[in-house]
Amino acid sequence: MATQTIAVKSEKPARAITKQGTVLVVDDDLAVGRMISRVLEAAGYEVTTVDGGSAAVESIMRLPFDVVLSDIQMPAMSGVELLSVIRAYDLDVPVILMTGEPTVETAMEAVSLGAIQYLQKPTPSDVLLKAVEQASRLHRMAQIKRDALKLLGGEEDMQAGDRAGLQTRFDRALESMWMAFQPILDTKRQRIFGYEALMRSREPSLPHPGAVLKAAERLSRLDELGARVRHLSAEAFARAPTDDCLLFINLHPRDLLDKALFEADAALTKIASRVVLEITERSAIDDVKDIQARVAVLRYHGFRIAIDDLGAGYAGLSSFVALSPEIVKLDMSLVRDVHTSEIRQRLIGSMAMLCKEMGMRVVAEGVEVIEESEKVKALGCDLVQGYLYAKPGPPFPQVSGF
Repeated sequence: MATQTIAVKSEKPARAITKQGTVLVVDDDLAVGRMISRVLEAAGYEVTTVDGGSAAVESIMRLPFDVVLSDIQMPAMSGVELLSVIRAYDLDVPVILMTGEPTVETAMEAVSLGAIQYLQKPTPSDVLLKAVEQASRLHRMAQIKRDALKLLGGEEDMQAGDRAGLQTRFDRALESMWMAFQPILDTKRQRIFGYEALMRSREPSLPHPGAVLKAAERLSRLDELGARVRHLSAEAFARAPTDDCLLFINLHPRDLLDKALFEADAALTKIASRVVLEITERSAIDDVKDIQARVAVLRYHGFRIAIDDLGAGYAGLSSFVALSPEIVKLDMSLVRDVHTSEIRQRLIGSMAMLCKEMGMRVVAEGVEVIEESEKVKALGCDLVQGYLYAKPGPPFPQVSGF
């Protein structure tokens, strides 16, 4: 069907303020689209009517709308598909979907992706107007909330709250992802022991690794995120300045369930003898029922295992028993101001001694001042990492304060 735009009120990039608001009506049945437009215009709305998803996307790119009202069953692009595309251009505009053939499955998908309402055709005029009025108010509320977040500095919470918007932003985060590296130093041998690969993204609505990880968890896309991180890390590490340093890379416990992690021809597996897989104590590993068998396979490939964030995660011995790590990383919350805290000194000294007795090397993370560096070395931590030596940066940052 040729794309046709009907009753477009303005071609300008900005709109004049209308009494009720602006509505985009999308329906491949021109007669139905005109009828809906007449009802909304009579109620004071400014209406743009288009007959398909492509024309709707063009309109969204060109003009702001308060509400989008779309049919679901359309050729080329369904209303549900249109909803996902719209979120690439507008985080907040409410979308109402209509259909003459309602199904439970379609309704559930529409709601999960963020459609605020699901109307059955033919829709009585009063029901239609009430739905559009409510959507328009929600749009104004979303704009006010964004203004408040900007004022209060809450930029990290600016992403879309619905699934369709989050999917779009997560896709952008994956596409723009890159790996920063921070050196881990061997203080006894006065050399670089390894580099930790740290996830970074240029997607502003997911501005830090925690936000990207949270989005992956919400979208059930942890496997995809983990695979991307491992691929980018291996690719960048090929340019490491020395041949004897190690690559430290973080794993979410759920990554241990990803078959791709164990593939012999994977980019990371090919350099497994130089890779330390860090598994954080901040996340429970109980969901991985056969974890010891999986870790054994990883070791067969040549990987080493580290426990990350020791002292900040779950209590107990389950992670040590299951993982038998070669390396333990003390959480920065333990290291911070250790030179002024006898309690921290006793904890770190005891942990370092026990780890060494079990054949594990200890890394003190988050070392920021020389006093912390000197104290953790005196307490038995011969591997150190932190801003004192180098901030995370593109491959590979220069070391100072060593």
